[in-house]
Amino acid sequence: MNRSIVVSRYATALVKYVRETGRGEIVCSEAEALERALYGVPDLRRMVTASEDVVSSFDKKKLLQTALGGRFSNEMSRFLTLLNRNGRMELVEDILRDFVKMYRRSVGIRKAHLVTVREPSDRLLQRIRALVRQRTGDDVIIEAEVDPSLVGGFVLDLDDALLDASVKRQLERLGEQFIERNRRII
Repeated sequence: MNRSIVVSRYATALVKYVRETGRGEIVCSEAEALERALYGVPDLRRMVTASEDVVSSFDKKKLLQTALGGRFSNEMSRFLTLLNRNGRMELVEDILRDFVKMYRRSVGIRKAHLVTVREPSDRLLQRIRALVRQRTGDDVIIEAEVDPSLVGGFVLDLDDALLDASVKRQLERLGEQFIERNRRII
């Protein structure tokens, strides 16, 4: 079966489950923390996705539990047990990422990543929130990052839609156009 279909099905099932239990926010924050741990610690990812011959399912669950500081919710525990039992732990990072996105959408929240030259002003953050709310009807959580190499402007990533309004990108485009024009001359 197609990997993305399997990931989507497990993420959808987890969304439905946590909506029924009413503990979606707790599981969502745990999923985000696990996703960060798996992304940030390649050895952890390798151990969790290794075959049962190398690392037992019990040990995989213990590793993930340790990554969360020793405890996680009953819902997350049951879900990880399901993934282990079905031999789908190699997909855990993708499933958690999709779950977070699906769950946030189901409660009317989107996540955006904003990169600016300096710390963004409250006014800019409010304008972005208002624009997203106007276009989608959803609230937005904005993670801000500072990158002086942009020279000016900003880069906004909202649900995999990228708006690059940076001076750096505009200068790159000008350079590309200049090179293309010079090729035609030669």
